[in-house]
Amino acid sequence: MKHFKILLSGIVILSFIVFNVNAQNVIKLWPDGIPGSVRSDTYIEEPTVTDGVPVRFVRVTEPTLSVFLPPSGKTTGTAVLICPGGGYTALAFDHEGNAIARWLNDNGIAGIILKYRLPSDLIMKDKSIGPLQDAQEAMRIIRRNAKAWNLNPRRIGVIGFSAGGHIASTLSTHYSDKVYDTRDTTSARPDFSILVYPVITFDASFTHAGSRRNLIGENPSEETIRYFSNELQINEKTPPAFLVHSGDDKAVPVKNSIVYYQGLKKFNITSELHVFEKGGHGYGLSVGKGTQSAWPGLCISWLKSAGLL
Repeated sequence: MKHFKILLSGIVILSFIVFNVNAQNVIKLWPDGIPGSVRSDTYIEEPTVTDGVPVRFVRVTEPTLSVFLPPSGKTTGTAVLICPGGGYTALAFDHEGNAIARWLNDNGIAGIILKYRLPSDLIMKDKSIGPLQDAQEAMRIIRRNAKAWNLNPRRIGVIGFSAGGHIASTLSTHYSDKVYDTRDTTSARPDFSILVYPVITFDASFTHAGSRRNLIGENPSEETIRYFSNELQINEKTPPAFLVHSGDDKAVPVKNSIVYYQGLKKFNITSELHVFEKGGHGYGLSVGKGTQSAWPGLCISWLKSAGLL
């Protein structure tokens, strides 16, 4: 049994007990202060807890990493940073977080869930880079701890769902962008990415409008739209990717995954795209459902074939 406390400006505002979660450690991302942060007494972090397990977060003020390590005898040395979705308004922390960490652990992979800040002018000087700051620092923390956690620092990837897929693809294409002052030269580049029904583009014709609006506002410049349209930011150093989407996704059009895959192929980057006829959006592992439930097994096979597992 583990006790966690949510803090705001040094004051305990909520305490809850978490059962059935096997995270060995929960780490503050920014123990010495969040870069570009703004103080707000009205913006209060709120978790939703079911049976003692946090399943959803809104208004995140204290970004963290929840570290799930597989048993020492089962570990492969591979790790994955997990970015839950939620349209940049919430975090689907259970089926796109806790469940993903357990699945990874079952396959000998460390699963490390990022509770990232959701873009808000109330707590950020520049809300458009807040999530990228958290993702970059999360990747650096994992690499700094690779030896202690029995990880291979060259096999650390990222998985993202929906808007979390936008963070994962942004990290994969903007990992070297200077969005805060780093304490060392540790790389934030993922060695691979797994993108599940991801938001990729901010092109108005096929983006997820809510994610775009929440991150870059109502009237962004063309430069900003292009910067966060990650299919346009791919180069020869972009990491390999495994992409999953359903053709009937009404929230995030399948074209998001298609254009990212096509962009990777222009540079001959190892990648694989699976488009399922049905499934809709937001299904996570989709255990026992339609044909889209095959994606976790296909992903493990891809990791093995790419020498990442």
